[in-house]
This record gives sequence, structure tokens and C-alpha cells, in this order.
Amino acid sequence: MEYILNEVLIPLSYLLASILFIFGLKQLAHPQTARRGMNLAAAGMLVAIVGTLFHHDIISYDLIIIGLIVGSLIGAAMSIWMPMTAMPQRTALSHAFGALAASLVGVAEYWHALHSGQPIAAYKMTALGFEVLFGSLTVTGSLLAFAKLQELMRGTPVTYKGQNILNVSLFALAAFIFIYLVFDPGQTTLFFIMVGLSFLFGILLVLPIGAADMPVVMSLMNSYAGLAAAATGFAINNKVLIIAGTLDGFSGFILSILMCKAMNRSITNVLFGAFGSPVDDTAVVVQGEMKEIGAEDVAMQLAYARQVVFVPGYGLATAQAQHVVRELGEALEHRGVQVKYAIHPVAGRMPGHMNVLLAEANVPYSDLYELEQINPEMPATDVAVVIGANDVVNPDARDNPKSPIAGMPIIEVDKCHTVIVLKRGRGKGFSGLENPLFYKNNTRMLYGDAKASLTKLAQEVQHA
Repeated sequence: MEYILNEVLIPLSYLLASILFIFGLKQLAHPQTARRGMNLAAAGMLVAIVGTLFHHDIISYDLIIIGLIVGSLIGAAMSIWMPMTAMPQRTALSHAFGALAASLVGVAEYWHALHSGQPIAAYKMTALGFEVLFGSLTVTGSLLAFAKLQELMRGTPVTYKGQNILNVSLFALAAFIFIYLVFDPGQTTLFFIMVGLSFLFGILLVLPIGAADMPVVMSLMNSYAGLAAAATGFAINNKVLIIAGTLDGFSGFILSILMCKAMNRSITNVLFGAFGSPVDDTAVVVQGEMKEIGAEDVAMQLAYARQVVFVPGYGLATAQAQHVVRELGEALEHRGVQVKYAIHPVAGRMPGHMNVLLAEANVPYSDLYELEQINPEMPATDVAVVIGANDVVNPDARDNPKSPIAGMPIIEVDKCHTVIVLKRGRGKGFSGLENPLFYKNNTRMLYGDAKASLTKLAQEVQHA
């Protein structure tokens, strides 16, 4: 019976779990199949856990059962009570928890191997070192990202003189210790110094990154957590961890590259800690003034438009206005107005942030357009409504080669007949860059809380 469990049933459960992970990841490639993909991945994780519980190395289930109960309660509480607008924070915590689990397994496995009397093979020490190195920096990096997103600390970049040199030096020292331990695993003090340096590097890596640049940070932390999990699989000879961690790690890395491309930043800039550092605003000096407009006038323009495009940004999330914008869109559609939603890849604080919020509000997937799809339609659009977005609609990225965001693809709302910008006030946003769009002749500013403004607009449209 034991032979059947260890040589047949457990490997089959891992194979099935891996297949479910792969198909689940594939399903996540499109919004219409994303929910099915999540269910497949969750089923895969359940199969992997059940298979592991039959492993012959388990001598007591007491702590495992306690861990399952505590973890399930925490996960259920987060999923039930945490609002969708806080999804980036929840994701950051998930990365931290996953990386912490990988790091603890690595430390425990190292300590057990060291005191078992058997020499630690070079390949195993390589796996353990990689696991702890990347796992530890992901823990602190993700927790700091959570603190910034939750506004427990300021979201603007925190910089200091020589930060890049210090960051690279810290990582190089940790990597050197890692390599040294591969050849001499018995240096326990050096091992824990490497762990400490990794924790510190994770903090210093995210510290100079502004909250506006979190999409790349989130995908990068996802990659690091996945790679740490894969290394855990090699360290404890668990094939499903190797497969799942590799899928997670490389998909996160590819997503990081795509996010960098969408923000016109290099991946090396992210990896070495200079990413998000403040730079001088060399934008063209803006002439004129912002022109304010009332909700009644905006409602009139929307009600008699042929096509309206909503451009959501982080302000939509902070105001929790996703349901109200859908109500306004439905009110316009009842009047025969064609309504579309333009989604920038890095709008919000994590990849796909706006897609998630609009999906929660039951906005049809067919109404969501990526910037490559929507930009050709902008000149024929009567009204574009920008909700709490700044850099992703900043024409300086297209027109000013000296701008810090020069070359970043934007949603070209300035080409519409009329642009309505919903903002709380006259601030410049997280990046600190002035936006010439706000001063253009075809732009009007509707100040106030986005949710309250959209609610009033929906009421005015229904009575127009």
C-alpha cells in the first residue's frame, strides 16, 4: 500500500495538479475565461495539497491541521471582507506570505541538513540559497509595497544619496555569500547574514519606488515569489512545487517586462533599485489655466454624444466608483450613446487593476478596449471622461522628448472633441508631473470625489 501511495498516487496527483495549473494559467489570458482559470488553479492546488498529505515523511498531522485551519480562515476572511478596490494590497500580502513560506522551508531544511550529520550537496545548497535569497527579499519588498498601497507610509519615492550603489553592493554581497556557501555549506553565521541582507535589500529595493509605479513592482514580486517556490521544490524534491513555481516565476517575469514596456522603462532599471526615483520635471511650461465645468453641463454633453469613452485610473479605485461608472454608462446606452472603456496596461496599482474593478461592476468584457484598439477611435469620440488618471493620458509622453515619461504609450484622449477630467483637486498626481492635457482648450475639469461626481452625472443624464 505504501508503495502504491508513494510511487503511483502521489506522483499522479502532482501530475494532475500541474496540468490544472498550466490550463488555469492559459485561461487567465482572457477576461472571459479568467474566472474558469482561477477555479482550475485552485482545484490544482487542492489536489497538490491532498497528494502531499499522503507523503510517507509526515510523522504528525497536528501542526499541519492547525496550519490548514489558520490559513483557511485568513484566506476566507481576506476574500470575503477585503474590498476589490484593495486588491493590490491583498496581492502584495499574498506574495509576502508565499515568499515567507518558501524562506522558512529553506531555513528549516538547511538547519535540519546541517545537523543530520550528512554533508549538504552543492546542488541542494544552491537550491536552498536561491530559495532563501529571493524569498527573503520578496517578503520585505512585498510588505513595504503593501504599506505604500495601504497608505501606512507615504507612497512617493523615498530616496537618498548613493542609494543605487548601496543597493547593488548589498545584493552583490548577499550573492557572494550565497556562492561561498555552495562550496562551504557549514558556515551557519554566513547563511543567516545572507538572510538578513536579503531582508534589507527587499526594503531598499522598494523604498525608492513610488506608489504610481506599483504595477511593475507587483509583477516583479510575483516573479521572485515563484522562483523561490521553484527553488523550494528542488531543495525538498517536490516536483509540483518546481512546476508551479517555475510557471509563476517566469510568467511574473514576462509580465514585468510587459509592464516596463508599457511605462517605457527598462527591466534593468527595476532590478537594480533605481526604478521610480524622482527626476526633474522637464515638461514644457504649460500656458493657460484649467477650466472648471459643472456636472449639469457635463451631463448634457454626455447625453447628446454619439460616442463616450471612459478612461479609469487609480482615482476610480480610491473612490470605489466602479459601480457608479457602470450605472452612468448604462444610462447613456439607454439614450443610444455608444460607450467604451479604455484600459491602459499600467492604470492602477497592479497589472489588470482596472479590468478587475470593472469586471466586479459587471461591465461587459466587450466594452473594454486596450489602448492600441481605442486610440484610432479617439478623433471620432465626442467625449472622453478621465476618472482619476494622470500619466497614462499625459500628452507630454508623446510630444516632449525631454519629459521623464517620454515614449510611454498613452491613451490619446486629447484628440477627442471634448475631454472631461474628474479630479479631487489641482494636484499633479503620484508622479509629480504636470499634465498639459488639463490646460488644453478642449478639456474641462470636474472637481470633487469621483463617486459623488459620477452619481450626480448619472442622475442628470437620466433626466436630460
